[in-house]
Amino acid sequence: MSYSTCLHAVVTSYFVNSMNQDFRALIEPNLQQIVTCVLQFATTPINPASTETFEKNLASATREMSRRIVGATYNQIETAAVEEAPKFIDYEATDYRRLNQATPNRHVSTLFGTITLWRHGYRPRDRDSSEAMIFPLEQTLGLMEGTTPALAERVGFYLAEAGATQSRVLERLRQAHGVAMGVQRLRDLATALNDAMSPHRHALQLRRLLALLTQAQASKGRHKPCLSMGRDGITLPLQAASEYEVGSTGTITVYDRSGKRLGTVYLGYVPESLQGTLSEALTKLIQDVLRGWQGPLPRLCYVTDAGDNETGYYKKVLHRMRHPVTGKQLEWYWIVDYYHAAQRVGTMSEALFGSDNSEGQAWARKMRKLLKKPGGAVRVLYSAAALKSRRGLAEHKAKAYRLAYNYLRDRLPHLNYAEFKRMGLPIGSGVTEAACKTLFTQRLKLSGMSWGKEGAQVILNLRVMLLSGIWDEAYQEMLKAQLLNQPRTQSQLPVAEYRMAA
Repeated sequence: MSYSTCLHAVVTSYFVNSMNQDFRALIEPNLQQIVTCVLQFATTPINPASTETFEKNLASATREMSRRIVGATYNQIETAAVEEAPKFIDYEATDYRRLNQATPNRHVSTLFGTITLWRHGYRPRDRDSSEAMIFPLEQTLGLMEGTTPALAERVGFYLAEAGATQSRVLERLRQAHGVAMGVQRLRDLATALNDAMSPHRHALQLRRLLALLTQAQASKGRHKPCLSMGRDGITLPLQAASEYEVGSTGTITVYDRSGKRLGTVYLGYVPESLQGTLSEALTKLIQDVLRGWQGPLPRLCYVTDAGDNETGYYKKVLHRMRHPVTGKQLEWYWIVDYYHAAQRVGTMSEALFGSDNSEGQAWARKMRKLLKKPGGAVRVLYSAAALKSRRGLAEHKAKAYRLAYNYLRDRLPHLNYAEFKRMGLPIGSGVTEAACKTLFTQRLKLSGMSWGKEGAQVILNLRVMLLSGIWDEAYQEMLKAQLLNQPRTQSQLPVAEYRMAA
């Protein structure tokens, strides 16, 4: 039996029989303050300034009343059951004895402000044990770094939002919740949230993708649903110089039969050689989606630029991938991002005509449109080669031209944009490009920021869950998992285990 279950009957009896009178006395001062706020507003000239003052004063009064109620409620849990609280408990294979005197934790942060929580400590019965004293009431309430679950969720959410900084989050806690928290405690809480929520990310992203595929399968349109993957890199401002300063992001997106994007899940990792962690996470998520999907196989596409990591992942993983259930070879359409290809057209135009040349700009516009036509990439290369032969090319521009020309020539099978559009596949990696901005830039690359890898990964993990639309589910799964790690009363231990603990 868990510690909380043991206390339940006694605590329920107290609140049913005694709460009415005790709580009326507790909230009476705040009720009078609320009445005063209303009367002050109603008996003075009504204008924008008085309206603002009324709402602020009312918010302050109701928050203080809620803080007092929360404090009184939590403090009654062990107080009401002090005589019947278990003397001995077992937690993580260690036997604990209850101390007779309750001690205060004066810095418990709640959604409504800071309270003092009186709780009984339990010390290991074995005096030579290296285990620290525990406070079962705090574990039962779900305190994390001295913060209640409701406020901890808000702290994590605030930290994961775009534009957040430590100072902004701390100021927001002061203004919205009346909580003063230090930087180190904020960081410790972020780490604890990451450690508790991240294990649920994969399963919840998988569930979301399967739900999106179900929605896509039921949609109307002339195309097959599409499961599109992308990946990209972005530089990060790290505190210590490193050979690898490029963070990596991955996306998996579901498109319906009309080509509409239904939703995306995200992955993001700090700089790492060869981006192996991202590759592993992307591969596992895709394979589990294919394993769990019961409907017709959607079209599978990989839309990226043609960088080394992106190319290597296609050749080493996707091109060789087999269906995890049937074992059949999977057909992936690797689409080199149209806008990267169009940039090479611009590079060739500048080499052939010079910058800010109207004739060159007109040629580039025509070629970009031509890229989307059947056989368009070949025709663009033919036109560029013909111009080079006819006009000649300055030596200092030859390298830029050659690199751009070869970029298109070497990737012709992946530039067949007319065919890709006919099949309803995306031809631009905008979703992944945007992920670099939303996942990294809007949170980790604000003015003056520099990061250690561990701290950056904590924020990335929280932000990935927020942007993937699984934040609430991940937090609820975390709370459920906490129920499995509660202290148990010793009397409920199996006999052999009891003897071992004793």
